[in-house]
Amino acid sequence: MPSHIHHRDEVHECTELLRSALKDKGITLPSLGVDLPGFAGSYAVPLVALGNCNTATARKLAEALRKAAAAR
Repeated sequence: MPSHIHHRDEVHECTELLRSALKDKGITLPSLGVDLPGFAGSYAVPLVALGNCNTATARKLAEALRKAAAAR
């Protein structure tokens, strides 16, 4: 299988895994998705676009990350 096909499948899978994990914490990043220009560019692997969010969402994300780090 050509590596570019593997990377394309992987970026979609990773995006959905992240979306699901964030949803489990009550967090939605409206712009979360695959970076489409990455498919047209010469990047080694396609990119996940995290996008923009409001301050309430950014705080929820920071809190979830802090809790996860503290649990280690």
